[in-house]
Amino acid sequence: MKSISIPLGVVIRRVPGVTRWARHVWKAVAVLPGASDANWKELRRDGDAVEFHATTLPLELFRTDTEAYLHGLSAKVPAIYVVMREGETDRPLDVVLVTASPYEAQDYADTGEELVEKMPMTDGLIAWIRDFIELHHEDEVFIKRRRDKKRVDLKQDGIGDARIRQTADVYRAPQARKETVH
Repeated sequence: MKSISIPLGVVIRRVPGVTRWARHVWKAVAVLPGASDANWKELRRDGDAVEFHATTLPLELFRTDTEAYLHGLSAKVPAIYVVMREGETDRPLDVVLVTASPYEAQDYADTGEELVEKMPMTDGLIAWIRDFIELHHEDEVFIKRRRDKKRVDLKQDGIGDARIRQTADVYRAPQARKETVH
C-alpha cells in the first residue's frame, strides 16, 4: 500500500471585515474527519459570524512522506493544513488541499498565491497518522559526502579568452584593438 486516505470536511467561518476594503474575512476553523460531501452548507450562525462546511477532501498519507508527518506530530500542537485560493466561481474560496505534511504546506505558503491555515488535529487523526508512520517509516542514514582527491591549486591552462595576453585575469573580456591610420 503506497498511500491511504480519509475524507476530511473543512469548516470555514465568515466574519465581517474591519475595513471598508474587505467586506468579509474568511478563516478555516475546523476539520471534520469522515465527513460526507458538502458544498458550502451553512452549519451555524452567530450574529454576523457564519460557519460553513465548505467541502470535503481526501486527506492522503504517502509512505514516502513519513518523515514530514513525524515532524508534524512532534510539534507542540499537531496540525492539519488547509490550502485555499480565491474562488474562481461564485464561491468565495476554493479549498485546494488538506495535508498533514508541514513541508507540503510550506511549499504552498511560499508561493503567496494560496492561503494556508493551520488546524489542530483531533486525537483520532493523531492516532491514525501515528499508526501509518509506525507501519511505513524508515530512518534515513546520513552519509557524509567525501571530497574528490583532485588538486584545485594547480595552474589551469586553456581557461579564458586566448586573445588576452595577461595571465593575471584570464576571464577578462578582450579589448578592441586600436588601429593607427597614417
